[in-house]
Amino acid sequence: MKSKDYLIQLLKDNDVFLKGDFTLSSGKKSDYYINMKKAITEPEILSTIAKMIVDLIAEDGVDKVAGPALGAVPIATAVSLEGNIPLLMIRKEKKGYGTSKLIEGELNSDDNVIVVEDVTTTGGSLLKAIKAVQENGGNVTRAFVVVDRQEGAIEAFGKEGIILEPLIKVDEF
Repeated sequence: MKSKDYLIQLLKDNDVFLKGDFTLSSGKKSDYYINMKKAITEPEILSTIAKMIVDLIAEDGVDKVAGPALGAVPIATAVSLEGNIPLLMIRKEKKGYGTSKLIEGELNSDDNVIVVEDVTTTGGSLLKAIKAVQENGGNVTRAFVVVDRQEGAIEAFGKEGIILEPLIKVDEF
């Protein structure tokens, strides 16, 4: 199994942890930024993340792996390929053309689904994605994030009865 320490080293080597003045997707201001978009464009990082998650879910009977657009789609795709698990992509909102689907991929009623994300701060966007899966008949069994900023996401998930499992917590950098 690829280790947490190995993943942390890869992220450090690829300058994923940045210091400065940033506005996060949650609207919060921060003096650091975790550039996971850069990280997930590196094959070794993406492969390591996928292997770690697949190892964690090996005995779970997972039917689908889902990721909200945009950052989590490469992670979900890598997990799909590594674990030979069909993929679901969750849009931020329904598109106004074509099939007008919120979820791309075949979600069947009672499918056991894991949901993955690149970074969480408050966890709001990932919770929204999970609710989309649940409202469309899926059973979300586990939720994974590569890096948790430790700013309330784990607690927010707990209130919803869902365990958020970070591969890395920001204080481990």
